[in-house]
Amino acid sequence: MVYVKDNNRCGIAQKGVNVLGIPNYFTPNGDGYNDFWNIKGVNRAYNLKITISIFDRFGKLLKQMKPTDLGWDGQYNDQIMPSEDYWYSIELENGRTAKGHFSLKR
Repeated sequence: MVYVKDNNRCGIAQKGVNVLGIPNYFTPNGDGYNDFWNIKGVNRAYNLKITISIFDRFGKLLKQMKPTDLGWDGQYNDQIMPSEDYWYSIELENGRTAKGHFSLKR
């Protein structure tokens, strides 16, 4: 919850916000740590309609998922993808889009 008080002391406004964390890398090696890539801080009340798309360096769509899914395991069509950078596009409920990249490390 965020609270804002104006300079004239006329009142306080409050608004619920949600901050999403986007990992810079993941290591899908089966050790139980960072085995899946997905965004963090998902609130089921605010983020149910978010769509996450993951692309390779050529722009090929590898995975589309919801933030409530387990995440991407580093495979495409049952093939292990190589260690390199991958790109994401997150379509938020309000129509905005967040884009960036992360690394898959093996």
